[in-house]
Amino acid sequence: MNILITGGASGLGEAITRKLATDPVNTVYFTYSNSLSNAEAMEKEFPNTVAIKCDFKVTAEVNSLKDRIGTLELNVLINNAYTGDPIKTHFHKIPADEFSSGFIDNIIPTVVITQSAINSFRKKKQGKIITILTSFLLNTPPAGSSVYVANKAYLSSLVKSWAAENIKFNISSNSISPAFMLSGFTKEVDERIIEQMIENHPLKKILTAGEVAEMVLFLVNVSSQVNGMDIVINAGINIK
Repeated sequence: MNILITGGASGLGEAITRKLATDPVNTVYFTYSNSLSNAEAMEKEFPNTVAIKCDFKVTAEVNSLKDRIGTLELNVLINNAYTGDPIKTHFHKIPADEFSSGFIDNIIPTVVITQSAINSFRKKKQGKIITILTSFLLNTPPAGSSVYVANKAYLSSLVKSWAAENIKFNISSNSISPAFMLSGFTKEVDERIIEQMIENHPLKKILTAGEVAEMVLFLVNVSSQVNGMDIVINAGINIK
């Protein structure tokens, strides 16, 4: 199986890349932006992985990946990459242009890459799209996360559109909405916020990237009958 994961060299992306690469029948293509040494280390550890430089803020690199997708014979696309801090400051203090730049830096590259993958999938009449969202869309989002949550909400709507438009071609689109995880992506989050999250968590512990990677593996292997679903991983704290 040929798999492409964006942002697959660090944090949750690295955990997903490693989980999928443990099966030697998979060829796992993963993009990286600033994690060159990590990407090279994974290529050495897993001969069935291929690192691709793709900074979402560099249009030429995004277009290069778009053009290359048709040659990869992909079976699965995993939209995971996100550029920018998930938590900044309160909404009323954020310059309006940060919302537009966040959209341009994250949504547009994801759209370009997914369009290319869908075109390839339609020719094969088979494919899976898995998109990483956030449980902040369901739960009370932490203060300062408005840009991040807005971008993920936009992707959430696209996930449903992809599912509805492409299932007749045996192409499924699903998403995973994990709770907060400790990783390089969230290293700048205030410790007081993290402590409060742990205190409010039913299990009194933060979700791990490995636990999310297990769910990605499930969606990679599941039947295309599973389509248009969002799997929330948050210990059920949104149950009412």
